[in-house]
Amino acid sequence: MTEETFAKTPRPTETPPLAGTPPAEAPPRDGTALVEDLPPLRHWPALDLTGVAFDPVLSDLMEEGPVTRVQLPNGEGWAWLVTRMDDVRMVANDPRFSREAVMDRQVTRLAPHFIPSRDAVGFLDPPHHTRLRRSVAPAFTARGVERVRDNARRVLDELVDELLQDGPPADLTSAVLSPFPIAVICELMGVPPADRHGMHAWTQLILSSAHGAAVSEQAKEEMGTYFAELIDARLESTGEDVASLLGAAVGRGEITLREAVGLAVLLQIGGEAVTNNSGQMFYLLLTRPKLAERLRAEPEIRPQAVDELLRWIPHRNAVGLSRIALEDVEIKGVRIRAGDAAYVSYLAANRDPRVFADPGRIDFSRSPNPHVAFGFGPHYCPGGQLARLESQLLVGTLLDRLPGLRLAVPPEKVPFKKGALIRGPEALPVTW
Repeated sequence: MTEETFAKTPRPTETPPLAGTPPAEAPPRDGTALVEDLPPLRHWPALDLTGVAFDPVLSDLMEEGPVTRVQLPNGEGWAWLVTRMDDVRMVANDPRFSREAVMDRQVTRLAPHFIPSRDAVGFLDPPHHTRLRRSVAPAFTARGVERVRDNARRVLDELVDELLQDGPPADLTSAVLSPFPIAVICELMGVPPADRHGMHAWTQLILSSAHGAAVSEQAKEEMGTYFAELIDARLESTGEDVASLLGAAVGRGEITLREAVGLAVLLQIGGEAVTNNSGQMFYLLLTRPKLAERLRAEPEIRPQAVDELLRWIPHRNAVGLSRIALEDVEIKGVRIRAGDAAYVSYLAANRDPRVFADPGRIDFSRSPNPHVAFGFGPHYCPGGQLARLESQLLVGTLLDRLPGLRLAVPPEKVPFKKGALIRGPEALPVTW
């Protein structure tokens, strides 16, 4: 569907209209009166939230209703926001909502710049999306993830050895929480150890909005050039790492090199999300020491506890990528029309009281725990099992080997990232 098609389905709005909001809708062609009323339009500012506080704007939107209208700081117009678990799952898994259609739109968004790659898996719909994901699926199965477990444990032990050798105080982020996920995702991707620092530098520039669009675009292009050369050199590979799997798929003509590069960049960047997630986990455990004490005393509950922490922590600011409705869809009595932009909030779904009893409470015995921290539907994060493995290793190793681990500064003095799409501490000063 083109932009011209979208322009034929304008929506009514408030008077006076906000900048970038579509004009009022003309009466239906059959002459009947237009009776549809839109909910109020809520501005969602780009808040630099610290700690693990839940976004107060999102909290208000959840209270307001299951489907609301929002305007984010950048882009154009407004979008629908869906917050309840059943609706979030439906939209995320419904072919009537398209990621590909976002490519030609300047949808209202959090990021100040929008630099999608047309062949990137995040902007593809099935069946093309399915075909591309299939090429790397073996690396992210339980067997594929287990392939890196022993080396991941060895890398983590070495990092903790260095931490203990250097002595307190220390920045847990720079000493462990950052280099560990980089090493693990680079091994899974097939990136040589000598290139890991460069990968990390590119990722930080791509994920930050503080440096401007040109810097982020250049970093993305440089990472893409790197992966193009790495994948091209493995067209006949039988290796199990992602670059080898992609190279072999390109060699067989199943995907193009451009598609392979787009997927590699996305997976590499996503692999570093563990740094932010684990940073929030340890900030939480160190500011609520009873939780940490229980995990030390009951190691058997750690896998279940990590899942609860993944449900509870606020992974990101605002929302991620939008979708465009390809036809009219009704959700909880609200009509989302063809051409409308829609966002789902996985953070809100993970706090849905209809699914999780007392959702604001951290309950390590919560079962079942059908959270959507890794998304849902075709765009479910392929690295979910890997992230769980890394988080479990980090929690177990650090709590066991540093029994006196605690913050070296007051909680309010822990610096959190500013101008970032993904939430997490910039540094985590600790002692023991």
